[in-house]
Amino acid sequence: MPAMPTEFELIARYFTHVQHAGEPVLLGIGDDCALLAPPAGEALAISTDMLVEGRHFFPGAEPQALGHKALAVNLSDLAAMGARPLGFTLALALPAADEQWLAAFSDGLLALADLHRIPLVGGDTTRGPLNLCITVFGSVAPGQALRRDGARPDDEIWVSGELGDARLAVEMLYGRLAAGSVPDAAATRLHRPQPRLALGLALRGIASAALDVSDGLLGDLAHILDRSGVGAVVDADAVPVGSALRAQPKALQQACALNGGDDYELCFTAPRARHDAVLHAARQSGVPVTRIGRILGEPGLQLVDAAGRTIALPSRSFDHFAEE
Repeated sequence: MPAMPTEFELIARYFTHVQHAGEPVLLGIGDDCALLAPPAGEALAISTDMLVEGRHFFPGAEPQALGHKALAVNLSDLAAMGARPLGFTLALALPAADEQWLAAFSDGLLALADLHRIPLVGGDTTRGPLNLCITVFGSVAPGQALRRDGARPDDEIWVSGELGDARLAVEMLYGRLAAGSVPDAAATRLHRPQPRLALGLALRGIASAALDVSDGLLGDLAHILDRSGVGAVVDADAVPVGSALRAQPKALQQACALNGGDDYELCFTAPRARHDAVLHAARQSGVPVTRIGRILGEPGLQLVDAAGRTIALPSRSFDHFAEE
């Protein structure tokens, strides 16, 4: 029986990442610390996310898709700040040194890293329950960062892409909906989200506040409202619903699109005077955007239909992640 690979052999075999010319890495994997050089005058944007098997992803999840998603959800945080990627680290706990699993996981991880030109610059590997922790580093001029506290009364509220398909996939995988196999569009949105980095960069100097939609549109929008000290009115009928979700009853469409989570789209605000600039940024980045409401001076969140009639906010109990 061949000897089990050591920790350092696993790192060398599956997580040695080729650096590309022009990347801001002075020193990458192989020393006690990596050295990054952000552009002059720019601040570091740093975010970290931990994904735990059975809590954040299903046991036995396909490793290539898991590698993609582990990095994608972190890149989405950079997108929400309007930051340009610099590098990332990976801390990985593994139940066993399964080289077939590692090969697929690293393929998914590094393919997305190469697509967005963000190098893997370090991390740690150990034995334990499957646990993934990625920290991303980006850079942005301090005055251009898309923060959560900049929304102002009469700003328009926008969202990128479509919402709800990822939550539909979760509901079907847990068997809470009487349906057949998960539609491909919904499975793709759940397992392979696309970070909106190009849109985040294009919105610098235009958006007044922004975040990524990871825990549900209304819940995440509430963070902008709280930090900015404002309120909002949202047109539920204007919220763009995912292609797979459109085949479901309207009540389920709204529950998934408004409170579902796992979308990793951008929700942002911008002054009405910058309406055309927002649309130009969307065209420039190749990401569709939809205006879904406006910011109010009085705190609170109102939900209306297309005719302007007030409707009840969907119950937060629809979010089952904390119960599983």
